[in-house]
Amino acid sequence: MIGTPPPSPASSASPRIVVADDHALVRSGIIALLEAADLDVVGEAGTGQEAVALARELSPDVVLMDIRMPGMDGIEATAALTASDDPPRVLVLTTFDLDEYVYRALQSGASGFLLKDAPPDRLVDAVKTVAAGEALLAPTVTRRLIEKYLETPAQPLPGPTDLTPRETEIWLLIAQGLSNLEIGRKLFLSEATVKAHVTRLLSKLDVRDRVQAVVVAYETGAVRVGDRRSSRTER
Repeated sequence: MIGTPPPSPASSASPRIVVADDHALVRSGIIALLEAADLDVVGEAGTGQEAVALARELSPDVVLMDIRMPGMDGIEATAALTASDDPPRVLVLTTFDLDEYVYRALQSGASGFLLKDAPPDRLVDAVKTVAAGEALLAPTVTRRLIEKYLETPAQPLPGPTDLTPRETEIWLLIAQGLSNLEIGRKLFLSEATVKAHVTRLLSKLDVRDRVQAVVVAYETGAVRVGDRRSSRTER
């Protein structure tokens, strides 16, 4: 495990990243890729415990988190980090055969997930997206994951009662994976107006980002399992 101290306020605005993966070779490859893109990797960890300790010490913007690690796994580490004061954003690395773990990671507060076989430029873009405060939401993949593990859900949780019709409409479009720009085009609203609606919506839902808003949409029954209105063609 290595780390460098937090920068002074006057330092570069490049996002600070901690990479957590129990395979040293994989970890080294990810770090090399991020550094080649001029991203600031401030530390690396081989276990969930190390990732949590390092993140608390260094205050990174993003933790790139593997799921399967010895001891505390990536899900437990994600929950520990997102429950802390001023938490980092957590981007989970996964594979298709870890679907159940992905859903649990989203419930634990992850800001998104990326498949380990994603192209290098996709990884760089994903880190930048999450560091900028956005959620990384792959529409059809995320929907399939959530639907698969809510096929026989318990009684839906009560949903918010103070959403306006417009906020509800935008919430359902977020659950489809649409961006603010796409929602604006669909509803004939400016991107700034959509962003303002989304900000109020996330506050009313008491969630930190769009991924969590999607999870709540399924858990409350706002979006029903198998509801084809929430499907899109994967690009």
